[in-house]
Amino acid sequence: MARQIRIAVLQAAFGEDMAANIKTVEKLVRAAAKDGAQVILPPELFQGPYFCKTEETRWFASAHPYKEHPVVTSLAPLAKELGVVLPLSIFEKAGQEYYNSLVMADADGALLGVYRKSHIPDGPGYEEKFYFKPGDTGFKTWSTKFGRIGVGICWDQWFPETARAMMLQGAEVLLYPTAIGSEPENPSLDTQPRWRRAMIGHAVSNVVPVAAANRIGDEGGQVFYGSSFISDEGGDFLAEFGRTEDGFLAATIEPDRIAELRAGWGFFRDRRPELYGALAGAPAKD
Repeated sequence: MARQIRIAVLQAAFGEDMAANIKTVEKLVRAAAKDGAQVILPPELFQGPYFCKTEETRWFASAHPYKEHPVVTSLAPLAKELGVVLPLSIFEKAGQEYYNSLVMADADGALLGVYRKSHIPDGPGYEEKFYFKPGDTGFKTWSTKFGRIGVGICWDQWFPETARAMMLQGAEVLLYPTAIGSEPENPSLDTQPRWRRAMIGHAVSNVVPVAAANRIGDEGGQVFYGSSFISDEGGDFLAEFGRTEDGFLAATIEPDRIAELRAGWGFFRDRRPELYGALAGAPAKD
């Protein structure tokens, strides 16, 4: 039988009570694990509301060193109990610096390390540069009990370089925890279709399954549109949520079969890294 990984994404609304938010995620993780999920992805910064819509210093008190973060100390033991992999998005304090980070808890509860969000947005409703320093970890993939997983965080998902870098590190699936919704400065702009298309493009051009977990709900006039999904390696949806549902989605992928397809497409065979200097800021030659 071909090797399989069952992926789940969670979609829910979150408030200011961190303990209650952790309980919400725990309940959904248990339900997804009961359904057979092995890798379960909660949304970005589910520890609280999406506080980055405004600049308020009070939120810095909700950051913690990653090994001591309540999200991690509560849910890493759950990963061990259920035998599942949990990529956990947190607000991290590291000395005098603050990061939008992700801690990978393996199926035995071990912490495989931390990834710090590389691309930090800054605009009305998404003023993350006030809170977060750009990540210093570089892009990361994780060798877990069930397979090699690449994880980017929200704004990272718009950048093809993020996806390609994780693929070059051997990722078998790309996961994106997210907090995205309405645009306060332009209420008529609905980014949901292009948000999905950006990630589907990564699936197609890297021949890899992609999953995204978003929050829902109206947080002081900023409405998060859910629409979490799991796509296959061709960009077709295996499972998808609407804009207001809560719960979990799950789908099963076959990484070894997909690896064979990827080799056949030739995208990595035909790469020309020697021509890509401009992507790293090298000046173009006349």
